[in-house]
Amino acid sequence: HVQLVESGGGLVQPGESLRLSCVASGITFSRHDMSWVRQPPGKEVEWVAGITSLPSLFRTASYADSVKGRFTISQDNVKNTLYLQMNGLKPEDTAMYYCAADGVGFIARSYNYWGQGTQVTVS
Repeated sequence: HVQLVESGGGLVQPGESLRLSCVASGITFSRHDMSWVRQPPGKEVEWVAGITSLPSLFRTASYADSVKGRFTISQDNVKNTLYLQMNGLKPEDTAMYYCAADGVGFIARSYNYWGQGTQVTVS
């Protein structure tokens, strides 16, 4: 049984930082592509950042253009935890953020496992 539990969201002002965490159970990070995806209010789900331990369609860590240079994805394979460090937050980053596992690159809806989400509000 795969379980993904996100934490770390909150309300921050523009320019501030947050670090999201996703603790996984029932899945081995090193064997699956992992990503952060988000859903802004009233909009479709969008892929934010992804990481893979194996050569794949994209390099080890990759980012959507909208967050490149501001967000950093990382993982701790011992703790089975995925992180998203978000710096220089902007109001347009406001969204529900989900940890997702076992999918195909930047195709958000391809991921088979999702957490419950953590809300990030920048205002």
